[in-house]
Amino acid sequence: MILPTVDDIRALHEKYAPTREAFHLVYAHCEIVWKVAEQLLAADGHRLDSDLVRAGALLHDIGVYRLYDNGGRLRAGDYIRHGVLGHTILRQEGFPERLCRFCSCHTGVGLTRHDIERQELPLPVADYVAETVEEQLVMYADKFHTKATPPAFVSFDAYAAHVVRFGTEKVDAFHALRAEFGEPDLASLSAHYGHALS
Repeated sequence: MILPTVDDIRALHEKYAPTREAFHLVYAHCEIVWKVAEQLLAADGHRLDSDLVRAGALLHDIGVYRLYDNGGRLRAGDYIRHGVLGHTILRQEGFPERLCRFCSCHTGVGLTRHDIERQELPLPVADYVAETVEEQLVMYADKFHTKATPPAFVSFDAYAAHVVRFGTEKVDAFHALRAEFGEPDLASLSAHYGHALS
């Protein structure tokens, strides 16, 4: 599979971003998710496709751009849809399914058909669950940074406390990801990017 370069990915973000502010928010977050994943890769014994992880991390949130209204405001109520919207964007751009899945399969610690039906989420009923180790790593790395105002790094404990409202099985899944990949050094990333650490 031929993967897009970092420059190709940046150009794609610029193509879909409705404003410069949206571009800077989303693309910076994607870069940070790549840096978290890169850090975990360096400390890990897995044999992963690091180029695929980089491309997946840098593209995973491209669907967020479709959630901005004409006034440049993010429609937060539809945020759950950003993954499937990103999957559609990448498919329309001609990317293979293996890359498109980084968009649709990174939300939370995975959304199942049961989650969608039980929570009545505005998504096509299906399983959106990271399957490959590369998908799992990007999904996990994403949990350590938020695009909130202002953007911030999120500790393992803070995310675990957040995700428990969706069920203890989600917390268990998050702990399993930590057992698989370890924890990133958020203090060094926070100092580098100037984002707070919660």
